[in-house]
Amino acid sequence: MTTKAAPQHQHASLFPIQGNELIIGGIKISQLAQRIGQTPFYAYDRELLNQRMTDLRHAMPPDLKIHYAIKANPMPALVQHMASLVDGFDLASAKEMQTALNTPMSAQHISLAGPGKRPEELSQAIAAGITLHVESAHELETIAQISQTTGLQTSIAIRINPAFELKASGMKMGGGPKQFGIDEEQTPDILKRIKELELNFVGFHIYSGSQNLKADSIIDAQQKSLALADQLSKYCPSPIKKLNIGGGYGIPYFPGEAPLNIQQIGAALDTEMAHFKKNHPDTEIIIELGRYLVGEAGLYICQVIDKKISRGQTYLVVNGGLHHHLAASGNFGQVIRKNYPVAIANKMQCAEMETVNIVGPLCTPLDILGDKMHLPKAEIGDFVAVYQSGAYGYSASPHQFLSQPDCVEALI
Repeated sequence: MTTKAAPQHQHASLFPIQGNELIIGGIKISQLAQRIGQTPFYAYDRELLNQRMTDLRHAMPPDLKIHYAIKANPMPALVQHMASLVDGFDLASAKEMQTALNTPMSAQHISLAGPGKRPEELSQAIAAGITLHVESAHELETIAQISQTTGLQTSIAIRINPAFELKASGMKMGGGPKQFGIDEEQTPDILKRIKELELNFVGFHIYSGSQNLKADSIIDAQQKSLALADQLSKYCPSPIKKLNIGGGYGIPYFPGEAPLNIQQIGAALDTEMAHFKKNHPDTEIIIELGRYLVGEAGLYICQVIDKKISRGQTYLVVNGGLHHHLAASGNFGQVIRKNYPVAIANKMQCAEMETVNIVGPLCTPLDILGDKMHLPKAEIGDFVAVYQSGAYGYSASPHQFLSQPDCVEALI
C-alpha cells in the first residue's frame, strides 16, 4: 500500500511512502541508493517537474513565456528535461551556456545575465547568437567592440535596476544601489547609445527579487515592471520585442510558510498583460523562474554513520553535510538558522520517536543538517532525507571543503 509521507514539515509531502520507505520516481530510497552505488546523493523526480510546469501553465496567462533559470540547478540531465517543458533558458555563465546549447533549445530563446561578464564570455554568447542582458555602460561598449571585430551581431536587452523592490523577498535584487543591472534613471542614455552603436536592441529585463511567498508583493512588482517598460519604451531605438519581468516565485521551506498562490498571481498578470499589449501588441512577455520550478522536486539523501550522546543530547552523524548542501546547513543566506524539512527515509511510519541533532562529518560546528528535530528513532545505516533540495543544492555548496568524497546526482 502506498500513502503520502508525513514529514515534520507538512508542505514537504510530495513524495509517497511504501511500507516504511520514502519513494522517489517509483523507487524505494534503499533500492535507489543501491542502484546509484553510494550515499550521499541528490535525486530529482521527473514527474514532479512535469506536474509543476503543468500546474503553472494552467495558472499563468496563455501567452506568457516561462523560462528556466539554470543557476537554480545546472545538472545537465535535468536541464535537458527542462528543455522539453519551458519556453527558454536564462543563464548566469558561459558554462551554463554550454549546458543549454547541448539541449534542443534554440539559441534565440536563451539569454545571459550577470553583473561581471568577462569579454570571453560575451564573445562566446555573441558567437552562439543568444540574447545578452546588458548590465553596465562599459559592458555595452565591450559588446559593440566584439561585434565590430568579429562581424557578428547578437540581440541585446537592458537589465534594469528598478527604483522599486520586490517586497518580502528572501533576496532583494532591485531598488536602491545594486550591482545588478542599470539604474532605471540611467536607461534613457543607454538606449540612446545603443541606437548610436546600431546594435540589435530587443527589450528589457527587470528583476527585483527572489524567494517570495507573498502573491500581493509579486503582483505589485509585476505591475510596476510592466509600467516601467511602457514608460521607457518612448526612448527605445526599436519596439520592445522581449520583456523579461523576472520571477521571484518562492517555495515554502520552514514551518508556518504556505505555498505561493499562483492562481492569484496569474489572474492579476493576465489583466496587466492585456493592458500592456494595447500599446505593445508584439512584445513577448517572459517570467524567469528557477527555484519554483525545480526546488520541491529534489531530495538530498545521506546515511547515518554514527550515533552518540553528548551531555543528554543525541547526535546522528551522517556522511553528508554542508559541503554538499550548504543551504540546508543554514549557511546560505539565513540570518537565523532554521531546519529544512527532514525525514528518516526508511522509517517513515515508525511510532518510536526521539529528538536528535543531525550533523555531518566535517570538523566545523557549522555542519548541521537538523537541530533538535523530533524524528523516528534512527540507527547507524538508516537513510536521512532532506526535502526541498532541488534548487541551490550541490552546485551552491563548497564541494572541496575539507576534501570529503563527492556527491552524485540522479534524475529519476
